[in-house]
Amino acid sequence: MFVNLRIGMTIKKVTTDKQKRSARYAKAMGHPVRMYVLELLSNQSCCYSGDLSDVLPIAKSTLSQHLKELKDAGLIQGEIESPRIKYCINKENWKEAQLLFKQLLGI
Repeated sequence: MFVNLRIGMTIKKVTTDKQKRSARYAKAMGHPVRMYVLELLSNQSCCYSGDLSDVLPIAKSTLSQHLKELKDAGLIQGEIESPRIKYCINKENWKEAQLLFKQLLGI
């Protein structure tokens, strides 16, 4: 969703695509459990959802919701290896998120 600003008869788009993508990544990272998952995955190549549920003291259904949010934002990707799902950092989108936040913060 973007915000339109009406000035007279002209409608101007207030938000940019970069701002929308930054906000989507920030929303996905907006919970400590998701940050833990991202940190864990950034330190190893991949991880199975069952292994994550072994180290996190939360219900499997809650973990699934957090993984879905990170996946929907594009920060992680999941590959089904029946009966388990292997999760990895989506390196392309992770690099984009880092760049967008660096630009936002002026670093």
